[in-house]
Amino acid sequence: MMRHPHVWMGLLLWSFFSQAQAAWTVNMAPGATEISHAVFDLHMTIFWICVVIGIIVFGAMFWSMMVHRRSTGQVAAKFHESTTVEILWTIVPFIILVAMAVPATATLIKMYDASEPDIDVQITGYQWKWHYKYLGQDVEFFSNLATPADQIHNKETKGEHYLLEVDKPLVLPIGAKVRFLVTSADVIHSWWVPAFAVKRDAIPGFVNEAWTRIDKPGIYRGQCAELCGKDHGFMPIVVEVKTQADYATWLGERKAEALQLKELTSKEWTLDELKERGDKVYHTTCVACHQAEGQGLPPMFPALKGSKIATGPIKDHLSIVFHGKPGTAMAAFGKQLSEVDIAAVVTYERNAWGNNKGDMVTPKEVLELKQAESK
Repeated sequence: MMRHPHVWMGLLLWSFFSQAQAAWTVNMAPGATEISHAVFDLHMTIFWICVVIGIIVFGAMFWSMMVHRRSTGQVAAKFHESTTVEILWTIVPFIILVAMAVPATATLIKMYDASEPDIDVQITGYQWKWHYKYLGQDVEFFSNLATPADQIHNKETKGEHYLLEVDKPLVLPIGAKVRFLVTSADVIHSWWVPAFAVKRDAIPGFVNEAWTRIDKPGIYRGQCAELCGKDHGFMPIVVEVKTQADYATWLGERKAEALQLKELTSKEWTLDELKERGDKVYHTTCVACHQAEGQGLPPMFPALKGSKIATGPIKDHLSIVFHGKPGTAMAAFGKQLSEVDIAAVVTYERNAWGNNKGDMVTPKEVLELKQAESK
């Protein structure tokens, strides 16, 4: 067996590179929707047209170089121009472009036909999270990054879906035509899910349309595809696709939760209850800028620990959380959070990290502020 070691070495190398090539995916994925399949088919059509053109062009070049090389005594022809050649290299590329344009146009028409949807979902980009609103269903929620901070700061081993996991995914049913209405509340974002072949810019003051119809249940992941600030890499997209029956159950549960949240506004809360809820809200919504221990990232994101805001008049603290602070990175959370969550996070900030003010904001006070703002 060892008489020809170079043969065996060659076989081992071939086996290694074959396995490496099998794991090295360089082509587009077909996706999970009608449009993504159409895009994939278009991609492959154009690819093979380009392959044929490459073979013909490079074949003609190598044939000319080999057959008409000087060593065989070939003499270059002397001519200035040829009407036949001019016509050919005008007509042939035109035919090729038409052959490409026909399937491309058909695919684009499908991609932009968002008419007659079964479900409308409004998608709003925020720094740095997504807000989903099911129009006509009274269901809406924010979707935040769920990757633990210890993984981000290399204190724990990174998970399988590092930076691609959220606390609340967008849930959709199979077989339904879903129209996405994409916009932004602050800067330009871009909602991108490769498996759906959907990528739309979220622009403040504008609404861009897209649509999808998913073929099979599963979890599909995407990301913001527009550089939108410090935490651009921390606003993933997760879409969970369910059967029609499971989706109906989920939607009913979310509606019940929305009603329950409205009831919580009128509840008589204790300081400890608000602090406990505020801890969760803070570490979901505020921690990226103001950090886990309230130390902030000065000067852009000031510390809350011992700050004049978190230890000053409670009305001023509530106002800045509700309205934001113009000219700074502090966003307005009056429309982003519920009355309960705003009251809870303000109460938490005033009683965490040694601030210990001992006071609290109730959901009723936040509701009164919202009602006053709407007049």
